[in-house]
Amino acid sequence: MRRGFFGEYGGAFVPEALLPRLEELDRAFVEATADGEFEREYVRLLKEYVGRPSALTECANVSRHCGGGRLFLKREDLNHTGAHKINNALGQALLARRMGKKELIAETGAGMHGTATATVAALFGMKCTVYMGAVDVKRQAPNVARMKALGAEVVEVHDGLATLKEAVDAALTAYVEQPETFYLLGSAVGPHPFPTMVRRFQSVIGREAREQFLAREGRLPDYALACVGGGSNAIGLFSAFVDDASVKLVGVEPAGRGLHTGDHAATLVAGRPGLIHGFRSYVLADGAGEPLPVYSISAGLDYPGVGPEHAFLKDSGRASYVAVTDDEAVEAFRTLCRLEGIIPALESAHALAQALKMLPGLREDETLLVNLSGRGDKDLDQVLPLLGL
Repeated sequence: MRRGFFGEYGGAFVPEALLPRLEELDRAFVEATADGEFEREYVRLLKEYVGRPSALTECANVSRHCGGGRLFLKREDLNHTGAHKINNALGQALLARRMGKKELIAETGAGMHGTATATVAALFGMKCTVYMGAVDVKRQAPNVARMKALGAEVVEVHDGLATLKEAVDAALTAYVEQPETFYLLGSAVGPHPFPTMVRRFQSVIGREAREQFLAREGRLPDYALACVGGGSNAIGLFSAFVDDASVKLVGVEPAGRGLHTGDHAATLVAGRPGLIHGFRSYVLADGAGEPLPVYSISAGLDYPGVGPEHAFLKDSGRASYVAVTDDEAVEAFRTLCRLEGIIPALESAHALAQALKMLPGLREDETLLVNLSGRGDKDLDQVLPLLGL
């Protein structure tokens, strides 16, 4: 497989002036991850700062309620900052410091990556600018407040739909125009080497989950599920199980108001191969190849592209991808809150919704592992009215 590609997907389709910076970043990443001291510092901070390993939790109440198989959660919601995003932000910030960079820029949708970037910037004494769609600034106000408290500048983006795609557009533009900055990209998307870097720093999720599940159950799970927007939490979980044919990998995309309505962001389910943000993958695009407007109740999932490795896993048949609606995600949110005392992020609730569909059809000895990618404090103002509260 060509470096920077997953089958036919990936690459770096960017202006020629940007290629030297991406090549420099790639060299620095390869050198850093081969350096035992870099790895030891990263592992130390994951343990002492992030609080890893995150827990593996069996949801016995949900399993009894649904019947059928057993549900387990990988608890990324218990990390410092409340989501999986800190794993990648910490790794990339260490790399930025190694490269002598003093300013981080980032994009964010739900605000968890922005919060994680602001956190590591404060830790390492760096300037931080986070680009966020104006719509998301309103619906994710708690995370905006956290970013500002941590010292980051939050730049509202008003172009287009004013959500995640436009935030990525703005951050990429700033990266091109400001060569002294380090772009701390939050998902497994973008031009090479970003998808490879994010996969590497999020792979701790899958490694831990695999070890924890084997230690607890003496076997691997039958299914591993995760929500997919850009796809970082999913690729982090899937990476440890790709070579285990017995583990079925399922990515869950947002069907929004329904696939038939067009108000969704189910890129792998309904899209086709194309180019977006400097890489080749599946894209929700019009006849001219321009990204279509997308929608999800979850600010972290409404992206019209998807990580190139997920496109490869889909085409190869190693992973399957499905979509669940806003209503199904909100009902799964309610179920986990009321039966297990765990408040999930709306993103994670999409994967939970698919799990709730699958559990009744499984045998009692079959197991289903969901990556609970984040906690739902940020979503309560949005969800409570939908729950009649």
